[in-house]
This record gives sequence, structure tokens and C-alpha cells, in this order.
Amino acid sequence: MSTDEDLLARVADRARAGETPLPPAVSAADVAASEAALGFALPPLLAALYREVANGGFGPEYTLLPLVGPTRTVVSAYHAERSASAEEEAPFWPEGVVPVLEWGCGMYAAVDCRSETAAVLLFEPNAVGDDWAAAWFVDDVSLARWLETWVAGTGWYQEDADQEDADQEDADQDEGAGELRPWELAASRIAG
Repeated sequence: MSTDEDLLARVADRARAGETPLPPAVSAADVAASEAALGFALPPLLAALYREVANGGFGPEYTLLPLVGPTRTVVSAYHAERSASAEEEAPFWPEGVVPVLEWGCGMYAAVDCRSETAAVLLFEPNAVGDDWAAAWFVDDVSLARWLETWVAGTGWYQEDADQEDADQEDADQDEGAGELRPWELAASRIAG
């Protein structure tokens, strides 16, 4: 079993252990149609999540958006953000970065489809002023690691962390670890 196959199996187990029934997975044709609508390919692991686990409805906190369907999807959210960005004097949404999870208050987890590792980015637009590049952070250097964090229950978004974990996190933050890093490519990718 490959590393991605093992990770997908563990993600599926965690997803199925949730309280809400999962929607059916999508077909390869659905992935191809989504990629055609986006104008670029999804990273293989992201496509496999939708093909082999479910059409969204699992993952950290608010759960992954569906890839296809009648509601807000990865594809429709991407096009909405790109369109809104194009209308602004200062664009804010880079090409090739798909929103996969809405955190609320305008915040997204997004996957950089141009990154070899499918980096997961955090878009946090609140209180950034006119510098939209300052709204982008690296949540994790790869989608695989981001999923591993969710499966392990150790993500920054975990509400049920015990006090010992909180104390360790405080110590880590004192040393500069565990903080979100600005996405260094944000300004160039937004402009390009």
C-alpha cells in the first residue's frame, strides 16, 4: 500500500466515524469535469479524496466543500472568489488556489494546485487593510501533512485539546514554533 493509499484509508476511517453520514464519492468523470471548469488539474491527493472518500462533508471543523453538486462547491467558490477579486482595485485571490473549506468570517482553507506538494493555505482577510498579500498564510506545506494533522486530532483548530496540549502549544509559540507563516508567494501570485 502506498503512502497516499494508507493516508486515504485513515482519512476515510476518520470521516466515517463522524456523526453525519457522508455524501457519496464523485466519479472520475466528475473530477475531470471539475478540472475542465477550473482550467487546471487538481493535485492527485485532493482528487483522490473526492473520488475515494466522499464529495466533501468531512475534515477539520466545518468540513470540506463538495467538489460537485447544487450547493456551494470547490469549483463555484473558486470562480466566485476569482470574479470578486478581479473586480477589486487590488486583487486578492490567486489563480490556481482552490478554496476547500470555509472557516467562517470570510476565511478559507485553500489548496495551491500549482504547488508540487499541494500546500494548504489559510486566507484570513479580516483587518488586512489594502495589502491582500498579508491575508495569506501557509497552514501546512502539503495537503498530506494537513490531513495527517486532522486524522491525528492535532490541528490548530481542535477545540478539545486538553490543558497539557495547550501548555505545550504556549511553550512552542514562545519559541516561534506553531505560528502560521505568511505565504511568501502571495504578492506575486495575486499579481500574476
